[in-house]
Amino acid sequence: MCGIAGLISHQRLKENGTRIKRAITLMNDRGNGLGAGYAAYGIYPAFGALYALQIMASNKKAMDEAAAFIHRWFKVHHQEPVPVWDRVITDHPLFQRFFVEPGLPAEQRRQGEESDDDYVVARSMLLNKEVHGAYACSSGKNMAVFKGVGTPLDIYDFFQLDAYEAYGWLAHNRFPTNTPGWWGGAHPFNILEWSIVHNGEISSYGINRRYLEAYGYFCHLQTDSEAIAYLLDLLIRRHGLTITEATTALAPPYWATVERLADPEEKERLTMLKIVYEQAMLNGPFAVVVAFSGGMFSLTDNTKLRPMTTAACKGYTYFASEISALYEMEENLDTVFTPRAGQPVIALYDAAKEIVRI
Repeated sequence: MCGIAGLISHQRLKENGTRIKRAITLMNDRGNGLGAGYAAYGIYPAFGALYALQIMASNKKAMDEAAAFIHRWFKVHHQEPVPVWDRVITDHPLFQRFFVEPGLPAEQRRQGEESDDDYVVARSMLLNKEVHGAYACSSGKNMAVFKGVGTPLDIYDFFQLDAYEAYGWLAHNRFPTNTPGWWGGAHPFNILEWSIVHNGEISSYGINRRYLEAYGYFCHLQTDSEAIAYLLDLLIRRHGLTITEATTALAPPYWATVERLADPEEKERLTMLKIVYEQAMLNGPFAVVVAFSGGMFSLTDNTKLRPMTTAACKGYTYFASEISALYEMEENLDTVFTPRAGQPVIALYDAAKEIVRI
């Protein structure tokens, strides 16, 4: 059921969330009021070189413990409450953001945490595990995730998103089925630069979760969607796969399709990806839109049991569950494209082409 939407400006032109709000609220029937959220890229230019840790805590004690944890393991350059409008949602967690860099030099870090990104991932996972009632909503640079329990309009107004300007926006309207509707379980899910919104169900979650744990990723937020963000970070950032290779590993073609390929090199490549990343493969019906520092892309399962549409117009690319939502973001679209099952659509900042169809 869930509704998903995204837009990026290829020239990194900034705007507030008005257009993404229109798109996601049009799909109100795809949610049930138990979760919504947004991710915005390019909103903290003054702290662009620092990691923006945005923390959600159920009470002041949990927030104080999270703040102490962050000050222990990071060098904090600035911290502040995330502004919210209490009149929209009165019963809500506390939110703080911390602009940080790793607090230990590389030679003093644990094995596997030598890079700054690995350090932030490891400490974010540790915070989620050790600080009861507090979670890292997002940990990337020059971006943040704003999410919670409510409708898309509730969450937009609660976080006062008219006050932010971004060149990339993601939005989600949740209809939880097998997992609870709670603040930490709302979408988008994020780790470092990777944010995902997801419609569907990951039936391979148990296998995916055990696979991730072998690489130091731990799922604490009570929903299968969390694993997708971690898999992308693992496959693309750590293993060095391209977006095309990573999406192929997550939603590979069937073996019968591979066997029919005439190109022996392509056949060998797909066979390798299917074998090496068997435990990373996502089973079940799903559609995903992923935002990252370099752009945005979409992916569906290899039977396309959940909808996905894309469009382009004058330097922008748009993604949505429904074609009508695309027209809420831009009335005069140049190109409307519905990808095939398992076919990623990739849109990059500063790219000559607005849509890259793989």
